[in-house]
Amino acid sequence: MATTQGQMGIMLIFIKFLNNPNLMSLEIPVSIKPWLNFIHPALMWVLLGVSVYALYLGVKLRKTRYAEGEAKKELIKGRYNVRHYQVGSVLLGLMVIGTLIGMGATYINNEKLFFGPHLLAGLGMTGMIAVSASLSPYMQKGHDWARYTHIVLNSALLALFAWQAFSGVEILQRIISKM
Repeated sequence: MATTQGQMGIMLIFIKFLNNPNLMSLEIPVSIKPWLNFIHPALMWVLLGVSVYALYLGVKLRKTRYAEGEAKKELIKGRYNVRHYQVGSVLLGLMVIGTLIGMGATYINNEKLFFGPHLLAGLGMTGMIAVSASLSPYMQKGHDWARYTHIVLNSALLALFAWQAFSGVEILQRIISKM
């Protein structure tokens, strides 16, 4: 495949950018650094609420699936399948981003990550929500094993999320006490 002069120029600029010794020493203003610690917890508390809402939609969806007659017709109007899928998709994306924000803020402020239960549970939860979301195509094809795995994973995820919320508050209190 032939490379044009324009493509070569762009590649050279990109290589020059990556080789810049100041690239890794970008400084975040000291006045902003402490406030980075509050983005992750605020986002995660919102996502905990969104998770409970996703659970509500999932329960309504399951109820719709097993309803009959007029009750089913009425439940279908709620479009719980579409809403559950949409909320779950947003939850997946924001949870992954929130995990990265938390790790990034910790690293920026401490130049290290603290290896402990909160970090490990958070990483596990990120994996769990990804696996849970990956089951969607199988659930749409009617595979019960995928549906039950999705329910079990998300139940464990919600329990861990609740624990993480309170352990995160303890971490935040320690950060505030050092400010």
